[in-house]
Amino acid sequence: MSDKIYRRRVLKGLGIAGIAGLAGCASSDGDDGTETAEETEAMEETEAMDGTETMEGTETMEGTESMGNMVGPDVMNVIGYPASGVQLFRDFYSEYSEDDVEIIVPDGLRDGDMQQEIGNPMNNVTGTAPAGNGPNYDAFVSLFEDEYGESPGVFTSQTFDAVALLMLANAAAGENSGPAIRDQMRRVANPGGTEIGPDTLVEGINAAADGEEIDYQGASSSTNFDERGDPAAAAYDVWEFDGEGGTEAIETISFESEPGGDMADESPGGTDRTVMVGLILPESGDLASVGGPMIEAGELAAQIVSEGDANVDVDLSFEDTQTDPQAGISAAESLVNQGYPCIAGPASSGVNVPVSEQVFIPNEIVSCSPSSTALSVSFLEDDDFVFRTAPSDLLQGQVMAQVAAEQLDGDSTSTMYVNNDYGQQLSEQYTETFTEDYDGEVSNTIAFEKEQSSYSSRIQEALSNSS
Repeated sequence: MSDKIYRRRVLKGLGIAGIAGLAGCASSDGDDGTETAEETEAMEETEAMDGTETMEGTETMEGTESMGNMVGPDVMNVIGYPASGVQLFRDFYSEYSEDDVEIIVPDGLRDGDMQQEIGNPMNNVTGTAPAGNGPNYDAFVSLFEDEYGESPGVFTSQTFDAVALLMLANAAAGENSGPAIRDQMRRVANPGGTEIGPDTLVEGINAAADGEEIDYQGASSSTNFDERGDPAAAAYDVWEFDGEGGTEAIETISFESEPGGDMADESPGGTDRTVMVGLILPESGDLASVGGPMIEAGELAAQIVSEGDANVDVDLSFEDTQTDPQAGISAAESLVNQGYPCIAGPASSGVNVPVSEQVFIPNEIVSCSPSSTALSVSFLEDDDFVFRTAPSDLLQGQVMAQVAAEQLDGDSTSTMYVNNDYGQQLSEQYTETFTEDYDGEVSNTIAFEKEQSSYSSRIQEALSNSS
């Protein structure tokens, strides 16, 4: 078609005060210490995954030393976001040294710029994060570097895949209808049909619009969905700060299970039409530093199709979630009111859960988050409208516990977690795995709020030798 549509709208100046995400005390079923039947089943399924470790022997640090009058844990787990993390680690390094305790962090704190902002190389910090480990990751990296002149960051491959899958499902559905697109999501993602990837995305769009069966092989994973809409295959990087303003992956741990779930029996397709896809990610707020490259990756997927010889047009519209639940709801509502039937995002679970419950599910909008990892997302009563290309924290908690126990030689641990769904559930999965699978001891679990002026007292609590 001659006129290719590619739009990017930014929602600014909402003037809405930041409200707290889902607080730890208002969490999903099973957070009172009892597991629901579905959560137990999910745990069993995860444990049955084929964990293929590629971790090699790594020298471990010495155990924790006496810190004044406190004898703290061997490893402290800090779960949060960069903006708050900068202040938290400034407070840590003002009172303690990197020889006092090993620290493990998840993907939310994988931001190399923190080293300069804190003024410390952070040599005692080890992280884990969902990896770009799909069969077409290298092709995605080439496309991203050619367009932006820099390497892609954390969750960029997952974002590219989320937008690509929504475009493909929309093309296969032949209409801008949430229920029709939902029924095509697994049909374009799960095995069967012609395999396509980021570098053959235009061909895949054309095939889907012609009603042909395709199998998108992604950058982040093989992008097969399980019955809950989560990725059936996942990989995690074990990473470190490089002391020079970046991070580097040192090992990778991979998991794989069987894809599943309902899908349409056929793809009606339809050419000479406009495929509408929304994108809501944090351009501002606590996750702005990682949100920028993610937005670029999502826009790149739409741009490839818009500039290629596709038999449909692509209309991609972006709104800023501001890393804030109410702003995220407003952003999603804006796109829904404009007729967008499917949306990639949001990024954080503290935004994704309320947006799903209040916007996506009641309006029958298909969503696909590239980085919302909280366990509660898997158990939303969503009528199969909520998908994600990032794996559940069921896996990341296990990976973090394994690294803390085996690579960091930890026998005891404490956690400091941001007080929302993401922080609480990842902390719970980490501590449960650390105690049950590695016979470790949990000293303290300490919740903290975002964007505080000081975290010194909370750090002292986490590093004390009593609960």
